[in-house]
Amino acid sequence: MHPFYPQVADSVSPATMIGRVARVLSGFVEASTDEQRITDIARRSGLPKATVSRIVAELIDQNLLERSGSAVRLGIRFFELGQRAARPQELRRLSVTRMLDLRNTTRRTVHLAVLDGAEVVYVAILHGKDPPPMASRIGGRLPAHATAVGKALLAFAAPQVVDGLLATELQRLSPHTLTDRDVIRAQLSAIRGNGMAYEREESGLGVACVAAPIRIDEGTAIAALSVSARTDEVASPGLAHALRTAAYALGKEASRNPVFRTV
Repeated sequence: MHPFYPQVADSVSPATMIGRVARVLSGFVEASTDEQRITDIARRSGLPKATVSRIVAELIDQNLLERSGSAVRLGIRFFELGQRAARPQELRRLSVTRMLDLRNTTRRTVHLAVLDGAEVVYVAILHGKDPPPMASRIGGRLPAHATAVGKALLAFAAPQVVDGLLATELQRLSPHTLTDRDVIRAQLSAIRGNGMAYEREESGLGVACVAAPIRIDEGTAIAALSVSARTDEVASPGLAHALRTAAYALGKEASRNPVFRTV
């Protein structure tokens, strides 16, 4: 398993067909490469190799997977389905201009992420000049408590979401990842007060990040915007102001968009 992408929680029983298919497909999210062998999928999913082989064969027949030598990868049908996911597509469309402006102004890496359970999913990333090695990737997941975007989203999430996350074992991505639940709650309270979230080497060594939530009617956070750089490059007050301004403007625009009114 890739060290930065934890195993997806087992929310469906692997005893069901849907559960087994979900286990097979989630391996492509967890993996560090696009192509997977049957043995790799079986190891990650915890399913017998024969079961994985049957499921993969059927997914290939439906163009959801495709062969690549002795391995398989996601097929064209997944691309088509992904293009119909209204909220991520509309969120990217809405955000791209301001993300470009923010990247060009700060010359640093800009992330757009959404919350999915206890994890954040990166919807868009624009890399800045000479970025440090980062665990984030488009479509990738990281534990919300270990990222600035995650904290920005958790601060405005429903109390049961935060309580559920803090009731689990909190994964460490680096020696600096916060796992003290009282400290995390205090940080979330501060974020609700000032609208800004910070992370310093919690998602990876040498990386710091500042984030702001994108909120509907200044309430629900539908996404978070962040700027990431090396640890000595994100302390500028001007950077935080530019980020806050961009996130606030995006929240205003999203509030007028019916796609986000049902979030």
